[in-house]
Amino acid sequence: MSAPAEPGASASLHPAARPQGSGRLILARHGQTDYNAAGRMQGRIDIPLNAAGREQALALARSIAASAAVPDVIVASPLQRAAETARAVGEAIGREVALDEGFVERGFGSWEGLTGEEIRAQWPEQFEAWRARHNVVGIGMESRAEASLRVGAAARRVMAAHPGQTVLIVAHGAAITLGISDLLGLDPDAFRGISGLENCHRSVLDPLLADPEGRLMRLVSHNLAPDFA
Repeated sequence: MSAPAEPGASASLHPAARPQGSGRLILARHGQTDYNAAGRMQGRIDIPLNAAGREQALALARSIAASAAVPDVIVASPLQRAAETARAVGEAIGREVALDEGFVERGFGSWEGLTGEEIRAQWPEQFEAWRARHNVVGIGMESRAEASLRVGAAARRVMAAHPGQTVLIVAHGAAITLGISDLLGLDPDAFRGISGLENCHRSVLDPLLADPEGRLMRLVSHNLAPDFA
């Protein structure tokens, strides 16, 4: 897993038509890894996909290739689990994959590589603070606000470089959830209602045309399964 589960709402919204000529952002989580399967926090540890994850990546690729919004551009976190997932999609639709550090997973410091039980045993007070939805200090963890601003800024930068195009970003569970919070104009510390994506699930966002500054987006689908076309 990318992080011990935080309480949050689940959702499965379905795509809506977008205004003609506007861009579209697709955010997809990478396929399964052995750390996911074992319940270990990955963070920025560079773990490859396992066999199940590679199958998930191929399913995601087939789904996106058959969709009504085939990406013009693919960008991925440089961590290999995301890059490998993105390349599976790229091969299916004939697109190259660009890597961008702005989409790496949220850093979890000393907790990376550990299970929730191991974290609780070594840092009981910090773990309970985490479960109570507080930021944890003293272990080198990137704050929710820092990660949210980082990923949101990277997404806006990529979208601005490809106006009017459909952009696929392949990244990580916490990074995507927090990035979506920023793109929707939500406080990542106060609002916890966006569920994390499952492996190789995806969300779709369109520009919020009513926003005069052009910074905000609207969530039109969330946590779509890899076989959703």
